[in-house]
Amino acid sequence: MSMNTTENNLPPKSKHYDVIIIGAGISGIGAGCHIKKLCPKKSFAILEGRENIGGTWDLFRYPGIRSDSDMHTMGFRFRPWKTANIIAEGSSILNYLRETVEEYKLEQNILLNNWVKHASWCSSQAKWTVKIQEENNVEINKLTCDFLWLCGGYYSYKKGYTPNFKGRESFEGQIIHPQEWPKNLNYNDKNVVVIGSGATAVTIVPSMAKKASHVTMLQRSPTYYELAPYESNLEKSLQKFFGVRLSSFVIRWMYILIGSLLFSLSRKYPDKMKKRLINHASNALGKDYAEKHFTPTYNPWDQRLCLIPDGDLFKAINSGKASVVTDHIEKFTKKGIQLKSGKHLNADLIITATGLNLEVLNGIEIKVDDTLIDFSKTLSYKGVMFSDIPNLAYTFGYTNASWTLKADLTSEYVSRLLNYMDKKDYSICCPHADDSVKEGEDWLDFSSGYIRRSIHKFPKQGSHAPWKNMQNYLKDIFVIRMSKIQD
Repeated sequence: MSMNTTENNLPPKSKHYDVIIIGAGISGIGAGCHIKKLCPKKSFAILEGRENIGGTWDLFRYPGIRSDSDMHTMGFRFRPWKTANIIAEGSSILNYLRETVEEYKLEQNILLNNWVKHASWCSSQAKWTVKIQEENNVEINKLTCDFLWLCGGYYSYKKGYTPNFKGRESFEGQIIHPQEWPKNLNYNDKNVVVIGSGATAVTIVPSMAKKASHVTMLQRSPTYYELAPYESNLEKSLQKFFGVRLSSFVIRWMYILIGSLLFSLSRKYPDKMKKRLINHASNALGKDYAEKHFTPTYNPWDQRLCLIPDGDLFKAINSGKASVVTDHIEKFTKKGIQLKSGKHLNADLIITATGLNLEVLNGIEIKVDDTLIDFSKTLSYKGVMFSDIPNLAYTFGYTNASWTLKADLTSEYVSRLLNYMDKKDYSICCPHADDSVKEGEDWLDFSSGYIRRSIHKFPKQGSHAPWKNMQNYLKDIFVIRMSKIQD
């Protein structure tokens, strides 16, 4: 199924919906499915700024793009992932999302190529006015809704983050950020330097090493990596005994519990977990190599743990087609990168896998009764809504587990909330923190550079539940799925 922009995707100049969902990636599609299933009488539109659905999985086109979580927890709870792949390629995930849209007949609800610029709440009318604009069109249309649901992720789709490297303009080859990967890029037999060591870099390096002459992963400091198999026959075996439905449930919970356990152990016994993770590299590459390039100074899960499926990065290094350099960049030169150690890396092509630009609430200007909202002054309510902001929800997944686990919980909660409002004949819902709630920590307790650069713009956590952003699926089941709406 193809979801390209057609005239049918263009909204009327003015229309009212019960719910407007912003974003047609994994969060927005999941939200739409829940509304359709749990709130069948609600009218809704899913607004997507780009010309295709899929979000991250349509935007990124770099070599080897794949999931960085197991697909049994990254797939929707209501539509289990059923193939043998534990780690899936980007194209497979995109197909999964397209099939979900088709199965739940969401095509009629998705309005492509419509960027949301502003949203304004009017208390006297109890509705949102959303201003939208087509790409390359100066005309602005307005839609209204009773409830606004932001599902556009947390980073800018316009441009990735690249530091201001000295001498960049002097480099004679191409410089490419993974978020802006060109079609049909030829890197056969070229020397490639990939700057970075996060999830994107460790995906690109082994993939490009298959065709390039050599790929160097240049990092300022090491990162932790967890080994994971690409495929497993466990589900097929379980299906023989339990059937498809029950086996999918069992495997999904197995991965949820394993992930939760490993995260908890990392927090409680960081030194032991650190040793375990470094041993992956030591066993594959030797103790000296691991000590130099795979021994981070921070504790496991202070930053997101990156997956290496079937040890592909280690295999690429052992083959001689890839290598790791830990150093700082002094400047770009005509032929590559000059390092502060004095070493020079020759390069025909430089990939800046240096991170994302975070965007608060999809970069949308939001007003309540003509007052512009500074979300850094608000508190997060259950990781779903915000203090004193009416009829607004935000899907923000987990950073220490699969994004979709939290997205599913959020969708269940919002659907429950909408039905509760209908039952009680309420037109407005608004979380309010009383005097017992004190401003607490940042929205996320993560030290990754791309998060620290922008976290000050995001809402804060409160001192206790339900104003804490748990980042813990097992706790959130009780706080979000099982809790009372009126609290």
